[in-house]
Amino acid sequence: MATYVMLTTLTEGGRKTIKQNPQRIKEVNKEVEAMGVKIVAQYSLLGPYDFVNILEAPDNTTIAKVAMELGSRGTLQTVTMAAMTLDEFIASI
Repeated sequence: MATYVMLTTLTEGGRKTIKQNPQRIKEVNKEVEAMGVKIVAQYSLLGPYDFVNILEAPDNTTIAKVAMELGSRGTLQTVTMAAMTLDEFIASI
């Protein structure tokens, strides 16, 4: 499984949804996992992004599907980056 970092920013609608139903975050996590992606870690942030998610997915196609599905709802925007361990990086040099 490949590792990805997904930075998430809530839209105005997303902020309203979370304020009214904070458990919606965990519901969305279950939906993401049902698409074949494992949530390794998730943190709420202060700053330009609202959440950082460390994800594992079988391939770029799967993570792209998740990003498009979540973004199409209009409640958040994502920036997704592939990541590798330092050992993987050093081995690639």
